This record gives sequence, structure tokens and C-alpha cells, in this order.
Amino acid sequence: MMVRYAYPGGMSIVSIHRGPTRPHDRWDVHTHREPLLMWSSTATVAVSSAARDWLVPPGHGIWVPADTEHSASTVRGGEVSVVRFAPGRSPVPWRGPTGVALTPLLHELAGHLEHIGADDASRPHAEALFVALLGLLPTHDLPIAMPTDPRTRIIAERLLSDPADPRGLAAWADHVHAGARTLSRLFLQETGLTFARWRAQVRIRAAVAMLADGAAVDTVARAVGYRKTSAFIAAFRRATGHTPGAFQRAGTSAVGIAPSGNASHPGWETC
Repeated sequence: MMVRYAYPGGMSIVSIHRGPTRPHDRWDVHTHREPLLMWSSTATVAVSSAARDWLVPPGHGIWVPADTEHSASTVRGGEVSVVRFAPGRSPVPWRGPTGVALTPLLHELAGHLEHIGADDASRPHAEALFVALLGLLPTHDLPIAMPTDPRTRIIAERLLSDPADPRGLAAWADHVHAGARTLSRLFLQETGLTFARWRAQVRIRAAVAMLADGAAVDTVARAVGYRKTSAFIAAFRRATGHTPGAFQRAGTSAVGIAPSGNASHPGWETC
């Protein structure tokens, strides 16, 4: 469903879109004129910019400023929503893509705004409340920040392709001909995370895709490098706020509900 208005009277919302996606839909690198808020009701979406990746699970969203290069792909099919704002009228101070946790009230307001006309008497008040609540949302990033030093970049790219690689910093130091202390310092400096925490985020992101495809939790834990399933469950909960089992149960009815075809859904052509 798509609602698009040229709103009068200085209103900031340009359009509201809500609709289904299916697993493995992709939107290649692009920019758009309008800042937007995208959030998921039942889907899981990966969003990538030049420096960072975000995982957007159900109940969460991402703010994408205008003119920001990014791409997106659906990890698990389900319903997503997009609210676009007029250029130059950003309701929040975030200068870069920012993950957020959505509230039930904001979700209900978006549904109300989606179904009323531009001249509805309640629109100015509902939109003003929507914008005010948006600015108060708690941030909730699950980013994968990529290091830039050639030595740490090699390690990062290898782990992205094989998250289960068990090598620690000492082994990687031999591989890239650098000191373990140097690599440790570079990871913290360039990603804001220790090597262990950065690798854990990479593993959780890989696990989400496998869980969405229906793989057993024990199988996923081993596939992404955890010897003990309990350690994997704890790491997954820390990163996403859900256990792997709860994540799968929440998405069971959502998988495969989108229509056939590619990612050319109305309203998603630029995000």
C-alpha cells in the first residue's frame, strides 16, 4: 500500500508506504532526495552504507538521511514500512544512518497517517506527534563497522566470508605480518570494538540469515563458530534482544508472504 501527498502547510511527511517483501529481495547502492525512516514489522532487513552495515529485525527500524549512499537486502521476508520526509525538513538530528527501536504508539500513528487524507483535520496533530516521538526513539544499532587499515581489512573480509574461522588475533597476526597488539589497537580504533566483539557481531549477522531459512539453532551455532549452543544463544540475545528460538518463532508466519518478483515494490525503488 502506498500513500503519497504533496502536503500543504509546511507538513514534513511526503509519503508513507507499507507492504511485503520476500527473502533475498535486493536494492542496489543508491541515494534518495528525501530522508526516510524504514522499519520492520515482521521482516529482517540488512542495510549497508560505505562504512557500516545494519541489521533491522522486527520491531526495529533505521533512519537514512537524504543523499546517503546505501543498499539493502531482505534476510527474512515480511512486512516493512517506509516514511519519507520532505528534503530539508529532517525531524531528527542524526546525520548518518541510525538504527532505532520502534514503539507501538509510533506504529499506530503511522497507520493512522497512512489511511487519512491530506486535508484531514487530525493530520497536523498526528504528524506533529509522530515527528516528536521519532526524535525521542532509543537508538538500536547492530552495525558491522569495517576497518580501513589493509591488515585489519584483510581479516575483516575473511571473517565476513567465513564467520566460523576460529583464528584468534595471534594467528591472524602471523597471517597478515603484524603484531597482535597492533591489530588489537587497530580494531578498537577503526571499529570502536575489540576484535572479539567485532567478530561476534559478524557471526550474529550470519546466524540471522541461517535462522531465517529455518536452520536448527544448534546447527547455526556451530556453523558460525560457537562450540557451545548456550554461548551462541547468549551472544544472539545481547546483539538483537531476542533468543534465536524466539526470533524464528516470530518470523514463521512471515516467511514467503510477499508476492513473486524482484524488489520493485512501489515505494521501495529508492530504499
